[in-house]
Amino acid sequence: MHARWIPAAGPARGLAVAQLVNSLGDGAYYVCSALYFSQVVGLPAARIGLGLTIAWGVGAVAGVPLGQLADRVGPRRTAVALAVATSLSVAAFLLVRSFPSFLLVACAYATAQCGLAAARQPLLAGLVDRDGRTGVLAHLQSALNAGLALGAAVGGVALHIGTAGAYLTALALDAAAFAGCALLLARLPEPARSPAAVPRRGADPTVLRDRPYALVTLLNMVMLLRMPLISLAVPLWIAERTAAPGWAVSALLVLNTGAVMLFQVRTASVVRDLPSAVRTVRSGGVLMLASCAAFAVTALDAPLWVLFAVLLVAAGLQVWGEMRQSAGAWQISFDLAPAGRQGQYQGLFGAGVPVARMLGPLLLTALIVSWGVPGWLLLGALFLGAGLAMGPAVRWAERSRPATPEAAPSTSEPEPGTTTPEPVRTGATGPEPAPAGPAPAGVTPSGRPSTVR
Repeated sequence: MHARWIPAAGPARGLAVAQLVNSLGDGAYYVCSALYFSQVVGLPAARIGLGLTIAWGVGAVAGVPLGQLADRVGPRRTAVALAVATSLSVAAFLLVRSFPSFLLVACAYATAQCGLAAARQPLLAGLVDRDGRTGVLAHLQSALNAGLALGAAVGGVALHIGTAGAYLTALALDAAAFAGCALLLARLPEPARSPAAVPRRGADPTVLRDRPYALVTLLNMVMLLRMPLISLAVPLWIAERTAAPGWAVSALLVLNTGAVMLFQVRTASVVRDLPSAVRTVRSGGVLMLASCAAFAVTALDAPLWVLFAVLLVAAGLQVWGEMRQSAGAWQISFDLAPAGRQGQYQGLFGAGVPVARMLGPLLLTALIVSWGVPGWLLLGALFLGAGLAMGPAVRWAERSRPATPEAAPSTSEPEPGTTTPEPVRTGATGPEPAPAGPAPAGVTPSGRPSTVR
């Protein structure tokens, strides 16, 4: 179990521990933030939704330039600075007492979060060899879900207490967690960069002119609409369109989180190159179509035990598809990004997460709650279409790539006080080898990134 959540000693373990620490704080934040903003700050629900929508829109736009900054000045330095900025922005939520200040702090928070996600990816790319990246990302996703689960339990205690002080404590925990994350990231070495690969100051981000990669990003964005599915759309569907009890929602959330913690690394172990990544994403689309069809069936009259069994099957298919789509998308996003441009390319690819946070709730509630069974089938068709289209899009992107091999990961001389673990090699910290044939991820049940933050 330990091997599934935390990789062996080295840079990958440092990244995983940093992920675990900040996700623990985020788990408490996700559970308590909405009630804090409504009950303590006194903001109407519509204002909270509007503010967060604007904030994640700003974050999505900021991801590419902040990723380019990581390419230019170094991903570790950028990631540390953005982790500190995230900590300060969460702490600033404690002082918010009006909508304008809430909007300002929310924009700072979303910008720092999206930039941190963009900077972490080239940091991983510089410290982990190409063949081991998807396996390490799977470990990070398992650590993410483990931290979120523990943090959500802390947030549940704050909800039970229900006082302003309890909510403030939960948010302060998230701020402290990101400060701890910054300290852990600062202990990692800064990856060495070739001077020829460093973008010129003021140069336009080349990713904005890369149409094949933009298409791949768009298809992945469509598949990321699954992120608000378990946390928002399915609970509303169960409450308004089925006879299932309310506790079924909790059971499905536990299934989703637990499956990712236990099986993401094994799911990612079959992804080694672009062809296997494309096959995995395609199968993820098929599984999510099957999941949507199973959820649609729960609208029919049936005994309670049958209804609950179908819900479990639907949720199981959904999380299986989620894990396969995540694993394939990680490999694709790294392999199609030119050397020295990982930050800006990951900034664009990661924009799917804030866009899903912005548009996903509105689109999914319209499709599923308003349209019912036809909406489920249409959503499944979208997942399937995006998964099938990924192959041709990746081949187009491959043909447009320059024939420049990516340099092996290396690290520059560390600053005083930093550690210098060896770069991760394939097989050293990656997933456990599969017995024979494919082995049976993690965004995640709350609109959380399927790309690791």
